[in-house]
Formats: sequence, C-alpha cells, structure tokens
Amino acid sequence: MPTWTFLTNHAHVLLAIARDPGARLREIAETVGITERAAQAIVADLEDAGYLEHTRVGRRNRYTVNPRGHFRHPAEADRRIGDLLALFTDAPPPDEEQDRD
Repeated sequence: MPTWTFLTNHAHVLLAIARDPGARLREIAETVGITERAAQAIVADLEDAGYLEHTRVGRRNRYTVNPRGHFRHPAEADRRIGDLLALFTDAPPPDEEQDRD
C-alpha cells in the first residue's frame, strides 16, 4: 500500500459525490476508504467552503457540486473545481469564457 497519494480525502469525497450525488455518507466513506464520521466532517468542510450544497429529498440528502469554486492553494487558485471534475468524472470541462470572473 502506498504511503501517500496525490489527492486528499477532501478531493476523493468531492469526486465520490460528483459521481453519485445521491450517495449516503456510509457509501461515500466506503468509496474513499475513511470512516463515516470523517466523511461527515469533510462534507461539512466542503459545504462551509461553498464547494457543495445539499438538498433534503425525503430522508436522504442530494448533493450539488459547485464547479465554479476555485482551488484553495495559491499554486492552483486560478483553476476551478470543475477542472478536477472533468478530469476524473464524466462532467464536461468548464467553459473558459463563461467561467471568467
């Protein structure tokens, strides 16, 4: 097993939700390989930072990822989360002209 990876658990959770917006926290945690409690904390972080929103649908949450959110690290701050989603999911790449601030 490798001792490190290129993507953080936050990125893995975001990608898991982008792939399955109706996934339960338990399913997200299993996909990422973390505890359900850790997944819950990461989802809260992502929502607080504006990368995710959730809507209650019956007894479940349905998540929406904000592809226009920027990366937090200064080295990638000019890039949007949509770029990551396009690379690792079936999401279309962000339209550069529409995404400019």
